[in-house]
Amino acid sequence: MDLLFLGTGAGMPAKARNVSSIALRLLEERKAVWLFDCGEATQHQILYTSIKPRKIEKIFITHMHGDHIFGLPGFLGSRSFQGGEEPLTIYGPAGIKEYVQSSLQLSFTHLKYPLEIVEIDEGLVFEDEQFTVEAKKLEHGVPSYGYRITEKDAPGMLLVDKLKEAGVGPGPVYKKLKDGETVQLDDGRVLSGADFLGAPKKGRVVALLGDTRTCPQILDLARNADMLVHEATFGEEDELLAYQYFHSSTTQAAAAALEANAKKLVLTHISARYQEDDKDTLLSEAASIFPDTSVAEDFSCFEVERAND
Repeated sequence: MDLLFLGTGAGMPAKARNVSSIALRLLEERKAVWLFDCGEATQHQILYTSIKPRKIEKIFITHMHGDHIFGLPGFLGSRSFQGGEEPLTIYGPAGIKEYVQSSLQLSFTHLKYPLEIVEIDEGLVFEDEQFTVEAKKLEHGVPSYGYRITEKDAPGMLLVDKLKEAGVGPGPVYKKLKDGETVQLDDGRVLSGADFLGAPKKGRVVALLGDTRTCPQILDLARNADMLVHEATFGEEDELLAYQYFHSSTTQAAAAALEANAKKLVLTHISARYQEDDKDTLLSEAASIFPDTSVAEDFSCFEVERAND
């Protein structure tokens, strides 16, 4: 599981930063990619990566501002032109369905794959046997959501040596025990899978925020997260501007990560007013409060590590 940043700028494309889009690559977990926001030219950014559009199975939109959604129609059409037939689901605030359907209809774009569009509210957005995705509304000029992606705990490793010590050789019984079942052996002994499994592998948590002012909801989303992705549109000296424009500063993001007991903080959505020479300043502002901070650049990649790794 890792996060690949396709766009890290705020508002409009710049030479060094495209607008918002982040790929959560779940290649080992489910051979799929989830996209968070799809700003203008996201499909162009994807061309410079190993991501295959047909592997993108879900797109989560944080809010309806153009720098987070203007890339959707082009990406959806290209995914179809490239022969993608796998289903795709888009999750987003009220209005996302009308925006996507109108864009496709008015441009005479016909998709070759099933497209589902889910307009979300706060609460559980998605759940299957591997993951849950929860959403909370943040504080922005328009409805803007943050997402908490939780990987469910995985069963521990089968203790093969312990089974061999018990005189149980390899075979179909191993799979049943690994699945936690209770089995009866040919000699009459009854074994419980729970007795032959190691400690469960703790699932990872990623909190990924849309545009927002500092607010309590951030802490709910980021509590004990292995990685918090937080917008930092402005530096510390521009905190008043951040408040006026419903955004956050570097130090506000760091304070949230510290209070939420997050393991790692990644800053994104950087205003074009800050040039490459300003990156170290932005980083030091946040790191003075929360040391394990990174400032994402376009194509930065961060592995989401397990707490016990």
